[in-house]
Amino acid sequence: MKSIKVTILGKQYPLKVEDHEEEAMIRICKFVDERFKTYRQQLVKQPESTVMALAALSIAEELFELRNAKSELENSEEVLMERVNHSLQRLLTEIKE
Repeated sequence: MKSIKVTILGKQYPLKVEDHEEEAMIRICKFVDERFKTYRQQLVKQPESTVMALAALSIAEELFELRNAKSELENSEEVLMERVNHSLQRLLTEIKE
């Protein structure tokens, strides 16, 4: 385990991560910090907790959309593979006859 410090909206947070996770966690924290800063600029009069909640919801929405798109892609690939397999089976049957 390694201890690192990350900064989000100007506040430092200590984290413990596995050595191989350090770079990924730093990238994730930078992404979150940038998203929070974007919302902070747009919602100047809102409390920080509201800004963070709305930014977190935005990130979650993006995650759900990507998961859904991935699932749809996997389903379409599965359908395509079934068609290819069916066509190959039909072709093999025709060759045998």
